[in-house]
This record gives sequence, structure tokens and C-alpha cells, in this order.
Amino acid sequence: MANPKFKTKQAKIILGSSSMARRKILAEMGYDFTVMAADIDEKSIRTKKPEDLVLALAEAKADAIISRLGITGHKEENAHPTLLITADTVVVYEGMIREKPSSKEEARHFIKGYSGGCAIVVGSIVITNLTTGIKKRGWDRSEVYFHDIPDEVIDRLVDDGVTLNVAGGLMLEHPLTAPFVDTVIGTPDGVMGLSKSLTEKLLEESL
Repeated sequence: MANPKFKTKQAKIILGSSSMARRKILAEMGYDFTVMAADIDEKSIRTKKPEDLVLALAEAKADAIISRLGITGHKEENAHPTLLITADTVVVYEGMIREKPSSKEEARHFIKGYSGGCAIVVGSIVITNLTTGIKKRGWDRSEVYFHDIPDEVIDRLVDDGVTLNVAGGLMLEHPLTAPFVDTVIGTPDGVMGLSKSLTEKLLEESL
């Protein structure tokens, strides 16, 4: 039987995300892929539990892309399957779910809260085998503990504008944020939006 990793490398992969961090992580994993953004109305999907919310959003992104590709039926086994990866991430702070900040003021409020505190990052991945219709899903969770972040650093981060594009305004890899990260319980790639180990597991399962 073919090695699942070899089979995965043979598959055509579509990353259903416009996130630069997710592109970088998938490229680091050694995959060639094309990118398609889902462009869904994320605010129209609401659930109380963060795990349910990120899975529902990743599923909705997959459905939107499948609909745009015009895929209706599925062939059975195929030597070169096409695998669609969709994902979503939220930050949970003091029990409240945070998505992308809606303004610079909200981004500043979010980051100020993390100073000397903890943010929980919940991320989902849904892999759809577009050839067979098989769908595999999973979520992971990381905790990020911060040192105190000086106000001038928060101002510079917010003025940079990038925090508006990430869940909870939390950008672990940003050179201004990185020095103030105390501990990560979980995986940095999971915090950045795509857990490598979960992606690898679900890719293999989808075949």
C-alpha cells in the first residue's frame, strides 16, 4: 500500500484561505498548492462554543469554494485527488470569543487585555477530498501567556494595521509582539492559524 504521505504529496491541494500566515505554514510543510479565498459573511454564523464556531466557519468556507468550483458529483478513487484545506481561528479571552478587530480602537483594547495575561487560541481545519467527497475535520487549542506589553509597543502594533486582519488582533509572529510572549502551551503554528500536525493527520485521513 502506498505511503499516505507520498499519496498526499501527489494530491493537488487548494488552500481555501487568503491568510499569509497559513500560506507560509503550508509552504514550510513542503506542499505545492493554489489559493482560493472563500469570501463568506463570517458574522452570519454564530455559536456559543469556540470549537463549534471555528468548525462551522471552516465548513462554510469549504462549501463556498466547492460551490464556486461547480463541483456536484464525486468520482471514486482517483490516482490524483484534489484536497481542499479550509480553516478558521478565534481567540478566547476571559471567556469571550474574539474574531478580527473591527477597528483600530478595538485592536488596541484587545492587545491591552493580553498584556500580562493569557489568550486562548482555538483553530479548526477542514479537509475536503473533492474527488471522493470525503471530509475530515478537527480543532486544536493553544494558550499564550504574555509579559506586560508597553503602551508605546501597542500603539505601534495598532498603527501597523496588520492586527486588524487576524483573530483577536493577536499576531504572535510579529516582531513587535514576539519579545513579549512568555509561554505558549500548544503549537506556534496552531496559534498562527494552521496546526502542522493536525493538517498532516487530516490530509492523510482524507485519502
